[in-house]
Amino acid sequence: MMTSPVAALAAAPVCSTDKAIFLGGAAPVSVTVEIADDPDERAQGLMFRRELAPDAGMLFIYEQPQSVSFWMRNTLIPLDMIFIDSRGAVRHVHPNARPLDETSIPGAQVGDPAPARLMVLEVAGGEAARLGIRPGMVLAHPALPQKTALARCN
Repeated sequence: MMTSPVAALAAAPVCSTDKAIFLGGAAPVSVTVEIADDPDERAQGLMFRRELAPDAGMLFIYEQPQSVSFWMRNTLIPLDMIFIDSRGAVRHVHPNARPLDETSIPGAQVGDPAPARLMVLEVAGGEAARLGIRPGMVLAHPALPQKTALARCN
């Protein structure tokens, strides 16, 4: 059963820049993250890597919410992409993006009334399902604007 945003606020986890904490499942889910928050880091992403540890990923952070799309050029491992809005809500999960595929993967599903994304978390293919990360969950992270975040950090 998903926790309401109000309950997520009450939990107020202790956040750090190297952890993405997802609330809204049976228990909080923590993923160790590398940060990609400038254009060069976002362009490089996880290209050329041959493995990604379980419970680890790369958190892409944009300066402002925007429409985003990804591709898998030069990416050698399958990835799950978790698209997050400016309040920390998980809006879309794209599972098992195929290595080396240059097909565009949009950050919003057709008809999404608020398609702008502030963050995207990439984890190894299958990890989002294994960890139980799904749309409707809430991310707690210090890079979210804390005044409007659904899950504020302590």
